[in-house]
Amino acid sequence: MSRDGANYRAAGVDYETLDAGKRLAMAKALSTSPLLAARGARALDRSRGEPAFVFELDGRAFAFVVEGLGTKSIIARHVLERQGIDRFAEVAYDTVAAILNDLCCVGALPLVVNAYFATGASEWYLQSDRAASLLEGWRRACVDAGCAWGGGESPSLPGMLAEEDIELAGAAVGAVPAGRAAILGEQLGAGDEIVLVASSGLHANGASLARLVASRLPEGYATELPEDPSSSDRSAGARTFGEALLESSLMYVPLVAALLEQDVELTYLSHITGHGLLKLMRPAKSLTYRIERLPAVPSVLSFLVANAGLDAQAAYSTFNMGAGYALYCAAGHGERIVSVAERLGLGALVAGSVHEGPRQVILEPVGVRFAGEELELSANQP
Repeated sequence: MSRDGANYRAAGVDYETLDAGKRLAMAKALSTSPLLAARGARALDRSRGEPAFVFELDGRAFAFVVEGLGTKSIIARHVLERQGIDRFAEVAYDTVAAILNDLCCVGALPLVVNAYFATGASEWYLQSDRAASLLEGWRRACVDAGCAWGGGESPSLPGMLAEEDIELAGAAVGAVPAGRAAILGEQLGAGDEIVLVASSGLHANGASLARLVASRLPEGYATELPEDPSSSDRSAGARTFGEALLESSLMYVPLVAALLEQDVELTYLSHITGHGLLKLMRPAKSLTYRIERLPAVPSVLSFLVANAGLDAQAAYSTFNMGAGYALYCAAGHGERIVSVAERLGLGALVAGSVHEGPRQVILEPVGVRFAGEELELSANQP
């Protein structure tokens, strides 16, 4: 990274500290698992550290997750105020996608999602067009995922949040299809293929760093992106940095649902968000994940990486870099996943495979290697 570069720590986000706190919280949570027995349920403690918590009740496996958008709604506010472009429907959609894409990682399909809209002042809702956009974006995401919007909470938190901003988050519960087991990586092993499904851009991760970069640009979010000669979208070059950052996340629920209906042997699923492609080694196993092909990097991420001064090692451990979801499957099943994804309008490729060896990720096209100690999300069991 260059001397004048930017990174997550400079933007106020220290993953090393956050991950340590998460591991401690999971250890405390683990001690409460036996309490489910009093309600006739059972915790699947091997799901601790996975994107969603899994429990069993009456012979069915269910998953539960809580997730938030982060600071991307601040970008939406700036773009609306300074460019007159309302993208609050998109950030609402992003939030639901962040929640439900996590939920699907354990092989569960969403049933109900609830919203958490916290504002610094109740007057936030006085801009009725903006509020209407937000609510419609949330509703549309639920429709695309095939689940109900059950309700939620909308507290006003003066003194805790800035009066002009809104925090978007939510929770969801889903069920593993009858006759199937949760996908927690037990079957993952050497020889499995890794399919990477394309992202649309930033998705719900990296907004704090993007905000820092925007603050250093003379035109801020109104900076026009250079035209991407590799893009088939000839309008891409006319977009501003802010507009491109607010491109809607992709919803991967329909893809997972379609694959669960078939006999594709899925062995693991990973939502590429925080930590970037480090997440390819999320399973707590001593295996090497070798990637031989990578999807194209969206122009907004290339621009962001260049202006943050990030090298490949930092870029691929910070952003999704064009890979929004990873699906691991038995050898020979990867092309079937690609075919299903393409029928749903998603770009995908068989990117690599799993090998015996130390826990690491090797990204051959960009000469990057991540060692196992760089990502540890499992609970510290007492």
